[in-house]
Order: sequence, then structure tokens, then C-alpha cells
Amino acid sequence: MNANKTRIGIIGASEKRGWAAWGHIPALQVLPDYEISALFTSKKENTATLKAAFNVPVVYNEIQDLVHSKEVDMVLVAVKVPSHYELIKAAADAGKDVFSEWPLGRNLQEAETLTALIKEKRVKGFVGLQSRSVPAVRFIKDYIAQGHIGEVLSTTMVGAGILYGEVVDQANTYIVNPEAGAGLLPVIFSNAVDALCYVLGEFTSLSATTAIRRTKTRVIETGEEIPANTPDQVAVTGILESGAVAAVHFRGGTIPGTNFLWEINGTQGDIQITAPGASLAVFDLTVKASKGENGPLEELAIPTAYNLIPDASLGPIPTNSGQNYPLIRSGQAPTFEDALIRHRMIHAIETAAQTGERTSYDFSR
Repeated sequence: MNANKTRIGIIGASEKRGWAAWGHIPALQVLPDYEISALFTSKKENTATLKAAFNVPVVYNEIQDLVHSKEVDMVLVAVKVPSHYELIKAAADAGKDVFSEWPLGRNLQEAETLTALIKEKRVKGFVGLQSRSVPAVRFIKDYIAQGHIGEVLSTTMVGAGILYGEVVDQANTYIVNPEAGAGLLPVIFSNAVDALCYVLGEFTSLSATTAIRRTKTRVIETGEEIPANTPDQVAVTGILESGAVAAVHFRGGTIPGTNFLWEINGTQGDIQITAPGASLAVFDLTVKASKGENGPLEELAIPTAYNLIPDASLGPIPTNSGQNYPLIRSGQAPTFEDALIRHRMIHAIETAAQTGERTSYDFSR
């Protein structure tokens, strides 16, 4: 193995489905500074299949074997949210850097504990807030900073959650359990709004409304109806650090109309970002901009320099998810500290929705 490469041990690799297989592994296989050195599966009967499917030298059946392996520099945790805490702690305790999928934990308390833990263990923690790493989003941030639309006055974001609607597949039934920390607010809403805050700055105050409009959802494979106990409607309005007004509304499921629309209004022009869905790392984004008062919106080409993945044929999920790895090398990837800010925002939204009161908070603390 090349000594200059970062060797990744993956927890959560599956031959058929999952974010590791769809996003991380295809990207890692083409990135020259990384290699996949180990996988984990609790099912021993899958060991040979995984090793062959992903051309990985070793597949462990015990978590402690992977996190203590001398062939692993960084552990990727790409499993369901309820298992994040235990697995991240195991990796950090073993002295390994960690890349965790978003959300970092089931709640603010877990995020705070894990962020403190990696500091204590003197390891690095990165988080899969992929929306801010998407090439189009990084381009928009620079485009605004260069003054193309003047001072930002307001922004509006509307999105559909894809999940959290009328039906759910069997593997995702856990998302309607609020204790799992995988609802529309912490997952789809917060990952997209992380892009908004990355580009335009954090909220300094907000009001929020959440609601469960669909009280049941149907399991696709069985037809069984199960209770839906997490909000499928999240609406937030507030003020950003710059003074700009922000309004965000996410709805569960998919709809025939607008599944993702983000507008940024400035004194000298506007920006409009659209996509087939609100998971920004899943879809190609279309970016349009206008110049001057009432100027026409025209599509902007995203400069190729913003794509840090050398294989342009991979498709949007590996391309967008994979941006994080070169950004880790350059010190620009989202960290556990960034994840903690987003978890604090989630907590503030939940508090504002429960109390009906406007919340003012310094989310960076």
C-alpha cells in the first residue's frame, strides 16, 4: 500500500444498497490519495461476497478488529443513525480519525458528547454534510462573495423529503420513530439548510412550525400501515447573520410540482437553484442567475475546477459525496464542530416549534 494514501475502513458497506455502496466506495476507488483497506460485516456468510464485490483485502466480523487494525487510518461510519454513537466512540477510543454520515447522532446530547470525545482522544472527526460540498453549492458561495448579485436581501428554500410521505420501504421504517433521530428535520431539511447556511451564514433568530400531517405510512413491501411519529412538515423563518431574511419549508414525500427550489435575492441580481429532489447530493443541480433589476434568469455553467473527483462518469451521488475526501486533504471538509452547529440549529427549531416562541441563539457556540 502507498504510504501517502489514507486507508479507509468502512462500517456499513453493503453489496446491494446504502450510502457507502452508492456514494463513498465508487468515489474512493478513483481518488488517488485514498484506498479502502478494510470493511466490516456482522454476517460472516457475507465476508467473501463483500471482499470480492469491492476488491478489498480484508473484511472483519468484529468492530474492535476493524478499529484497531494497523491497516486502517480512518473509519467511515455509514450505517443508520441510532448506531452512530457506539461506532464513532469505538473508533475514537482506538485512536482513529472518523468520517461519520449525517446526522452525527440521534440528538444534540450525542453530538456534543462525540465532539468532545474526539478532542479528548486527539483524533479528527468529519461529517457527511454533503450538501455544502456539492460543486454547484461551493460555486454559488464564491459567486455571491465576488459581488455578482450585490448584497443578499433574502432567501427562500422549498423542498420535498422524498421519504416521510405516503409510503416507506421496509429498510427505512425506522425513520418514522422520533427516537431514531432520522426524521425529515434532522436528515433532509438540515442537510439542505446546511448548504444555505454555508453559503449565506447562520441563523441568529428563527421561528418554526412542525406538523405530522400524515399520521400513518404504508410499508411498500408488505402493505402494512405503521404510525408516522415524526413531522412531515417543517417550516422555518428567520434572520441570518448578514441581516438577510430566510424562509424554508420542507414537505414529506414527493409531489408533481416543486421538489426543490432555492432562491437568493440580492440588490443587483438573483440566483435560482432547482433539482428533482431536496437531497442535494443525490441530484444534479441547475443554477440560474440574473443581473440587474428584473434581468432574465440565465443558466450558469459550473466551472470544472469545482469538481474534485477525477472520473466525471460516476454520476451525482459518488461525485457529490466524494467531494468530501479531497476537501479533508485541503482542510475544508465539514467537521464534527460543523455538525454540532447544525444539531444546535435542529434543537432550536424543535424548541421554537414546541413553544411557539421566536428563538435567538448563537449556533456557533
